[in-house]
Amino acid sequence: MGNGQGEAAVPRRRQIRMTPEEQATFLRDNTKCALATIDQDGFPHVVAMGFYVEDGAFYMTSYAKAQKVLNIRRNPKVGLMVETGGSYAELQGVMVRGSCEIIDDIEAVRRVMNHRRSARESGRQGALDSAPKRVVLKVTPHKITSWDHRKLGGRY
Repeated sequence: MGNGQGEAAVPRRRQIRMTPEEQATFLRDNTKCALATIDQDGFPHVVAMGFYVEDGAFYMTSYAKAQKVLNIRRNPKVGLMVETGGSYAELQGVMVRGSCEIIDDIEAVRRVMNHRRSARESGRQGALDSAPKRVVLKVTPHKITSWDHRKLGGRY
């Protein structure tokens, strides 16, 4: 208003950012993420993971001997990305940079697995039987970036 530039003056990043409530809903409705760790040669190692968010932290489980766990033991800095949408105009996502804590406790593993299982309502007993071989990965965000291109209304 008054600068003659109209909507172009509003930075697009701010325009497409999700509110905290929108982020919470998005992360509750979309429980698959790409988890990025750094391997021993310094390259990204990216895997698909199921997760849930509680008290601002992201929780998932993994086999203790998995490559991603070995990578986290060496370097706890990780990235997560959750994204949906088929076309540019529909893209929604959340990207997290954070630190990952490995919790090697069977009760914690069962708690996380049961939380994920009840959320899906179709968990398998076989997965719970693997709990003694698993660890919890708790990601505490340092920085969260979000986007919802639907807010652009088809204008780029």
